[in-house]
Amino acid sequence: MKHFILVFLLYPIMIWSQSDFERAEKLYKANKIDQAELVFESILRSNPSDLKTIEYLGDIAGQNRSWDKAIVYYKKLKILKPSEADYHYKYGGALGMKAKESNKFRALGMIDEVKSSFEKAINLNPKHIQARWALIEIYIQLPGIVGGSESKAMKYSDELLRLSPVDGYLSRGHIEEYFKRYKVAELHYKKAILAGGSKTSYQKLADLYKNKMSAPEKAKSILETYNNKVQD
Repeated sequence: MKHFILVFLLYPIMIWSQSDFERAEKLYKANKIDQAELVFESILRSNPSDLKTIEYLGDIAGQNRSWDKAIVYYKKLKILKPSEADYHYKYGGALGMKAKESNKFRALGMIDEVKSSFEKAINLNPKHIQARWALIEIYIQLPGIVGGSESKAMKYSDELLRLSPVDGYLSRGHIEEYFKRYKVAELHYKKAILAGGSKTSYQKLADLYKNKMSAPEKAKSILETYNNKVQD
């Protein structure tokens, strides 16, 4: 009987809290980010361990490029649910963006934790595509003396190819383009188009033609091919 009375008394609060969350979610999806943030913060004060609310607040902080706030939220998620791959991925992403905007010496001190966060995401979810993309970016952009490695980037690209052929070819094209091997990049972007025909695949090849290979007509032709395909 006591249990029933307790539930009865708490029921209006539960309903209010749920409708509050739904309102915040709708504001977020309507791109009313500032308003959504205020409501989510109010919910968090009432329920400090609500995972979805914390994640939304982390995402909002990331969109606002408030990396310190995003790091705090994502770190809390990692502590509350360490088995969730996406929380480690998002934490690594926020930390990586903070490192990118920090001075070089401070950034170097953060790189190992960024890498380990993405690696943890992959260990928890062996099919995690975004974490592999993030590691590829790190390994091609870092100088070799501080941990950069084209061969490690290629390794993650090969893993992507097994998980998702489109991502595999796109990532390989991205690596080749970064190191200015444009003809090889072109081949891989073409393979990505054949593998899936995504808009991104066509766009990457068009951008390569226009911005790196001085072939604007080819770029135009590729985009026209995509537009015709969509219209059919």
